Amino acid sequence: MPHREIDVHFQGAEQAVCTHVIDGYLVDPGPDSSVGTLLEALGDGRPEAVLLTHIHLDHAGGVGALVEKWPDLEVWVHENGAKHVIDPSRLVASASRIYGDAMERLWGRIVPVPEANVRILAGDGGDAGPFEWAYTPGHAVHHAAYRHRDTNIVFSGDVAGVRIGDGPILPPTPPPDIDVEAWHASIDRIAAWEPAALAVTHFGTFSDDVPQHLQQLHEELDRWAQVARRTDEAGFEAEIRAALAGSDQEQGYLKAMPPDTLYGGLARYWKKRDTAAST
Repeated sequence: MPHREIDVHFQGAEQAVCTHVIDGYLVDPGPDSSVGTLLEALGDGRPEAVLLTHIHLDHAGGVGALVEKWPDLEVWVHENGAKHVIDPSRLVASASRIYGDAMERLWGRIVPVPEANVRILAGDGGDAGPFEWAYTPGHAVHHAAYRHRDTNIVFSGDVAGVRIGDGPILPPTPPPDIDVEAWHASIDRIAAWEPAALAVTHFGTFSDDVPQHLQQLHEELDRWAQVARRTDEAGFEAEIRAALAGSDQEQGYLKAMPPDTLYGGLARYWKKRDTAAST
């Protein structure tokens, strides 16, 4: 089956969360709150497997519901995130502290995946089915990217940033795992594959300017790290909103990378850097 994009219409927004399907493999199902839309789009088709780039709820929250529907469905996830897919209690507790009463409305149910269904991707990379995968931390310590060998399309989750239509390329930086140096290295690792296209979860597939996309992301990552360094949470959020203002895709960006969630990741990064430098 050719590569297909499914807009799951997260929170009613267009072009916020994209599930990619290729050769019957489904990459990042999105949250449980959007699973109905995903299943309607899939119709009678059953995925070969579900590939998670990482376990953040906007990417992976719906995977348990898919396993409920297809009890033998295999789920691929990096070893650093596997335990939270099998037992999501800590993940749910952490997200609940952030989202509070909006938790269920935003994300729906977070259903555990039986350990027998989980294919753990251990180490730094390797081959799996029609894919080569690589460990790509920086956005999250459990992040992996997948290269489809026949097409050389790279399914990059969040490590290749957020880009919607002709809008800006931006790094989503929620806590707790942001590591700027690791992220730069992961961008370089993806670039070394010389992708024919980047398939990003937020949102779509980009093939005309892959090297320029990745270079711009390097620059934007450094730019926003410095914004976080010189300002506070309110100032950072205001600058993000200003960068998005007037874009035709503004609502998609606001759902894909809510500005009020982004400062904390970079603030935590700088605090760790400063602590390390003082010891």
